[in-house]
Amino acid sequence: MLLKILREGLGRIIVFIDWLTRPAKMQRSDEQQALVEQQLKDYTLYQLYACPFCVKTRRAMRRLNLPMETRGVQQGSPHRQELEQGGGRIQVPCLHMRDGDNDVWMYESSDIIHYLEHKFGQ
Repeated sequence: MLLKILREGLGRIIVFIDWLTRPAKMQRSDEQQALVEQQLKDYTLYQLYACPFCVKTRRAMRRLNLPMETRGVQQGSPHRQELEQGGGRIQVPCLHMRDGDNDVWMYESSDIIHYLEHKFGQ
């Protein structure tokens, strides 16, 4: 119980620091941004609000100006079941990408950030 309280408290501090030091968004033309947003309709980030690795991933998404859907997977959330059934495990962050009939579930914040920078960075 104490560990859970400590973890949650530290997570909230990290979220607050993230808010204070939020990175600037990448600038694109309106047409380019519209194309990016169209592509992002097939992407979903499964995450926990106060998870340091999720904060790291959301910071990269903000820096790259990627307004994608995020889904919280806290206890009792229906998204938690989606993550476990689709990806095979409950681990966050997890980037879910739909490509036609194929679903790709990418774990590990560093891998997700590297992928997003390669696909959407300049």
